Amino acid sequence: MKTTIIAIGKLKERYWREACAEYAKRLSGSATLAVVELPDCDPARLGVQRALWTEGAAVLKALPAQAWVIALAIRAPQYTSEEFSARLDALKLAGHSHLCFVIGSSHGLAPEVLERANEQLSFGPITLPHNLARVVLLEQLYRAATISQKGPYHK
Repeated sequence: MKTTIIAIGKLKERYWREACAEYAKRLSGSATLAVVELPDCDPARLGVQRALWTEGAAVLKALPAQAWVIALAIRAPQYTSEEFSARLDALKLAGHSHLCFVIGSSHGLAPEVLERANEQLSFGPITLPHNLARVVLLEQLYRAATISQKGPYHK
């Protein structure tokens, strides 16, 4: 399975990079992973709506052709780890060999990105910093893979 993560903003702190690198390494046995970091826009300079629009245009341009797009959004459906694993397995069985997850900036994602997404996913009603959301996504992708492979990590 090929997996792309498109994220607004860079991981500036070493601990975020190290956490993401650890889960990316663990995922390497079950998925080909690519991470695309796009610049975030300053809403103080542009205004929130213009910043979202600019970021959204960059995301739409970066989306891989033929990928099944899953946008992370706070008001989206939530899954348990087992349900998330089953959902990813169902997408594979349906012939979707490339998944693309999109993580927005602190202001979320532009409506155009949410409309383009094939589906949306939430990690719950709490607000997560986008850096932490990336770590959680990578960990859940790894956990989903171990559940699917009946591995010991999930326990």
